[in-house]
Amino acid sequence: MIGIPQLEGVSHRRVRAGDVELHLAEAGDPDAPPILLVHGWPQHWWVWRHLIGPLARTHRVLCPDLRGHGWSDAPPGSYAKATLAGDLLALLDALEVRDPLPVAGHDWGGWIAFLLAGQAPERVSGLLALSIPPPWFRSRRRPKTVVFASYQFLVSTPGLGPAVLRSRPEAVEGLIRLGTKRSGAFTRRDLELYSHVLQEPARAAATSALYRTFLTRELHARGGAAPPAVPYRVLMGEGDPIRSAVELPDEVELVPGAGHFLPEEAPEAVLAAVRAML
Repeated sequence: MIGIPQLEGVSHRRVRAGDVELHLAEAGDPDAPPILLVHGWPQHWWVWRHLIGPLARTHRVLCPDLRGHGWSDAPPGSYAKATLAGDLLALLDALEVRDPLPVAGHDWGGWIAFLLAGQAPERVSGLLALSIPPPWFRSRRRPKTVVFASYQFLVSTPGLGPAVLRSRPEAVEGLIRLGTKRSGAFTRRDLELYSHVLQEPARAAATSALYRTFLTRELHARGGAAPPAVPYRVLMGEGDPIRSAVELPDEVELVPGAGHFLPEEAPEAVLAAVRAML
């Protein structure tokens, strides 16, 4: 498996969070106010590389890899997003972070952040969701919706999905390029750091379960979803493919010239939004 990338000022450790051990990238003064940054798919903590340094000047920056992602444990299971949110609560408990803290999440990390705030609003002081509609979104039944979701059907298929992830890293890299509108956002090494981790069998299986659980259970169970009882903000790139696939709530703010990968395509805009939340 590919090694953990190194970033100046960032330390790495594994933390027991309930029934899994999560890899944690951490920066800043341990006694400073904490902030939790949660990545999405097909990525891991590296998605925050442009924000960690600036935020670490004033905060303790916590960037875990979700269950099944990066260098965290990848046990078999359903990969329900509520379970991943529970992992984050267990992580905060293990780190003895009990006061409310700000949370920013990208892609699935944003969805999971909403669930985290719903499960334990007393633990979240503010929420910034990037490149993901809130859980109460309404889908648009259009041809573009099917095209956008086609990769989800592929990776969620037992056997076939994990096989593609393991044998075709260029497919993962192609998805990232397809969702990117700002040139130069990714180096060759960045793309390999994301695609090569998914070649590991347990992580390929975890990705397949992640999407299979969403498509078969979670997508159609959103009727009871409601905004959390904490302040929140949602940002999405103007060129994000998700815009053509779902009906976005009015509160979603668009970032001009960016696609789906806001922390890497528009780190200045994300940093400004995080600081406003702080």
